[in-house]
Amino acid sequence: MEKVQGEMEIERWERSEEISDAEKKVIQEIWSRVYANCEDVGVSILIRFFVNFPSAKQYFSQFKHMEDPLEMERSLQLRKHARRVMGAINTVVENLNDSEKVSSVLALVGKAHALKHKVEPIYFKKLTGVMLEVIAEEYPNDFTPEAHGAWTKMKTLIYTHVTAAYKESLSLAGCCKPSWGGREALPQQSGEEEDAFGLPPLMAQSMVCR
Repeated sequence: MEKVQGEMEIERWERSEEISDAEKKVIQEIWSRVYANCEDVGVSILIRFFVNFPSAKQYFSQFKHMEDPLEMERSLQLRKHARRVMGAINTVVENLNDSEKVSSVLALVGKAHALKHKVEPIYFKKLTGVMLEVIAEEYPNDFTPEAHGAWTKMKTLIYTHVTAAYKESLSLAGCCKPSWGGREALPQQSGEEEDAFGLPPLMAQSMVCR
């Protein structure tokens, strides 16, 4: 049974372990093969994510009513979003040696999802978990125990940075609390459109996989 509602109340604060230089190299080498099939792998990740955690579809008006995985696979909107998600992850992977860049990218994602999309951050943990499952299945020869350990650190890095950005954004907002705490977060202030679990359009334009 899917567990999301109230899960944030029992989440323990997770601290990301430092990713060693050797682990960064492993992550980047595997990702280069994954990213060569960016759209197909991204679609597989999103389909499994929505099948395993159907409540996540509530944030996507274009395909929130889709139940059939084949219908999802044919959806141009889902494919477009898959490219954005993979592009965002690619930006993080490419900049693993630049901690400030990684922090700024994930802070932007966290802020957008806290103040506009109101997506509970636990979904990022679930999405990156599904990502690891799919990559391990698609590239079993590359996904050694050592690689799994490195990618687990990568998963935690994404989740902790996004969660930290949530807390900071909502703290600065002052009067508002996270949507999972009983009150809604701030409404969007700009007129730009954004996709949940991705980057704002102006930043995403150069980060969408091709």
